[in-house]
Amino acid sequence: MQKLIAKDLLKIKAVFFSPDEPFTWASGIKSPVYCDNRLTLTAPEVRTDVETGLAKLIKENYPDAEVLMGTSTAGIAHAAITAHIMNLPMGYVRSGAKDHGRQNQIEGRLEKGQKVVVVEDLISTGGSVIEVVNVLREAGAEVLGVVSIFTYGMQKGLDRLKENNVKNISLTNFDVIAEVAAEEGYIKPEDIERLIKFRNNPSDESWIK
Repeated sequence: MQKLIAKDLLKIKAVFFSPDEPFTWASGIKSPVYCDNRLTLTAPEVRTDVETGLAKLIKENYPDAEVLMGTSTAGIAHAAITAHIMNLPMGYVRSGAKDHGRQNQIEGRLEKGQKVVVVEDLISTGGSVIEVVNVLREAGAEVLGVVSIFTYGMQKGLDRLKENNVKNISLTNFDVIAEVAAEEGYIKPEDIERLIKFRNNPSDESWIK
């Protein structure tokens, strides 16, 4: 499944490698990879692979799941489609409480003690998904863990998830996508080492030629 999803994401340029002409993140960090998993929503075949893959991960790793909760905004559609496949209720967690109406931060019905799986599109440093997990825990939910489409596998993210006792299972990861990209001719085989160097320490720009 990891290679299938990697091929899918590369094919539609949801993940796009450009080690010789890096992108610049909002933080100023230069990156050889661009990732926009929203593009999966406009590619029906890829979308089917992703959503059935997420459902499979949940069934295998969180068989007791009672509710799916998407992260705002990227995880909402994936949570909705996956919940439909699994015949489960879903909702989502806003980045902040509404300033009107009932001032909800959690949208959708959630009962105390319900077993929840969070659906996220991308894990990098882990900060945003941990905030969502904490909001759900404060509301009384039992968060079983997270499923995501793609993870960078950055050490900072892995450490944060562990510190907050958050389990994440991803459909594919940075290493697999880099390997498939080389096999499929998107990048040169010698670029893999540069990509992994970036992943291991994004603030170290020595991978740039």
